[in-house]
Amino acid sequence: MQKILIVDDEESILTLLQFNLEQGGFKVTEAMDGKQALEKAMKEEFDLIILDLMLPEMDGLEVCKALRQNKILTPILMLTAKDDEFDKVLGLELGADDYLTKPFSPREVVARVRAILRRSHQPAEKPEAERKTTKVTIGDVEVFPENYEVFLRGEALELTPKEFELLVYLTNNKGRVLTRDQLLNAVWNYEFVGDTRIVDVHISHLREKIEPNTKKPVYIKTIRGLGYKLETPVNNE
Repeated sequence: MQKILIVDDEESILTLLQFNLEQGGFKVTEAMDGKQALEKAMKEEFDLIILDLMLPEMDGLEVCKALRQNKILTPILMLTAKDDEFDKVLGLELGADDYLTKPFSPREVVARVRAILRRSHQPAEKPEAERKTTKVTIGDVEVFPENYEVFLRGEALELTPKEFELLVYLTNNKGRVLTRDQLLNAVWNYEFVGDTRIVDVHISHLREKIEPNTKKPVYIKTIRGLGYKLETPVNNE
């Protein structure tokens, strides 16, 4: 049974989400403030965290940032009552995987949770002798899709589930120009109402982790007016 941590300071929302998620077959743990949420997420392993933006003690952005700084890569679905695009993008930049704006339907939340878990599911650990048999090499980057591993010049990289999935999709389409809408539909697997900024944020995160110079990327190229393309750096071809 997959475990979900719900963090919201409104008891009615907690009750509504808990009921619908438990009906959907999930095990639910609750927290009503940011500090409590961080403590629970640090002590216990969850499959996904539903995190409200406006919280007492610590707000959702602070919690999200703290979790990522502590190398906790659990997928985060951020909830916000604000219609402020800045907060949504900032949440993604701090490591959230997705967001929903209140008010929302419980059915929509459950569907979004299932989509995130389905796309971020990690394969079971294999015996050492069977590991790293499938490898994609692009320059100094080595990607092992089946083992959920990425190495840069032999050093393991820590990617969030969505960063990893985005990188795998780019490597599978090496040399092809991919529009933001293509990446959105392929990686997030549902309509995002044309909001492709989530793609730009995750591309930026990937560049920070694999590019020698993010201002002059040699792996993930921006194709002006179209989208992005993954290439092997010239000196590695």
